Amino acid sequence: MKKLFLLLALSTTLFAQEKIDLGTLKGGGYQVLMPKNWNKKLVMYAHGYQFMGTPAASANAGLDKRLQVILDRGFAVAASDYPIQGFALPEGVDATEELRQAFIKKMGQPDSTFMMGHSMGGGIPFATLENFGQHYNGGLPLCPLSSRPYLQCRKEYDMYATINGLFPGIVPSLKDIFDVNSSVGFVSFASAGQRMGEIKKALLQKDSVLAVAFAKRFDLKFDDLPGALFFNQNVLRDIALKLKGNPFDNTETLYTGFPDNLKVNAVAERLPATKDQAQLFARYDRTGKIDKPVVLMHTIYDQLIPVSYAVTNIENMIHAQGRDQYFAVKYTNGQAHCQFTDAQTAKAFDAMRAFVKTGKKPAIADAASATAPARM
Repeated sequence: MKKLFLLLALSTTLFAQEKIDLGTLKGGGYQVLMPKNWNKKLVMYAHGYQFMGTPAASANAGLDKRLQVILDRGFAVAASDYPIQGFALPEGVDATEELRQAFIKKMGQPDSTFMMGHSMGGGIPFATLENFGQHYNGGLPLCPLSSRPYLQCRKEYDMYATINGLFPGIVPSLKDIFDVNSSVGFVSFASAGQRMGEIKKALLQKDSVLAVAFAKRFDLKFDDLPGALFFNQNVLRDIALKLKGNPFDNTETLYTGFPDNLKVNAVAERLPATKDQAQLFARYDRTGKIDKPVVLMHTIYDQLIPVSYAVTNIENMIHAQGRDQYFAVKYTNGQAHCQFTDAQTAKAFDAMRAFVKTGKKPAIADAASATAPARM
């Protein structure tokens, strides 16, 4: 296993004197950040969803700055790029475990090990603690895909099914998205701004009142609806190409929560499943069987993973397993996906460590946050 060690030359911060270990394992490229004052403790980190076609090395670009508050506390950080892009939660779990074992071979057994991640990568602490929890002391999922992954992706599918019925022609049809031979592609970040502007203009011209109500039905502010649609197109197309078909069946789905439910159910785009969803979603599916302290941090509003999917679903699963004593939530007043300050991340990390040491759950609201939303 070939590795490259670099010593950063900057001297203005403590972090600037850390050692970086770069290399490649079966699970893809990785980086390990070793602080000069390493406290013999390790944080395994999992990155979020990476759009298909983006440079692989960009998955953990800027990791040093993103997790500087962790490094400043003397913790080593190890992160995998994963072997594939797009939906890669199972692969991310395997790659993270492979990297953890490689770290031990190189650096020795840490005194303690913690798991954290953002967005899709925020689901990996749950999957890791459910399956490899004996190797960890605690976890910090941030703005996480903590629901069963099938449910999160099904929400995105249902958004497309209903918007294509109410606002046909504005976004690609599900029929085309799940036709692997169609010309539907991925919307790049470079063209996202223009595409979101086109979607917003078309929705407002068609029926602005209905468009606002539609956004609310999916826990969105209207201004965030075009971005969610652009993002979901990429996710659904990624799923279609990975499975070479459609794992979702909404032929008998009853849609509710709209101003006119009868109309929505009459016009919604409907497709039968052509692939078994278990092929993509079964491995490391969520169980709620955690036995180490977990602090989940989430914003009170998130346009990609709303509270109902980031918090409520996993909270209910953990409760059903009788493991509430291991789970705590901290909300911040952020108004976008993963919109945390460094101070909030540091405070949540410290709260998780205190939870591990004392067994006492931290308070639900961050000191710098507004009122937390009510539990559902």
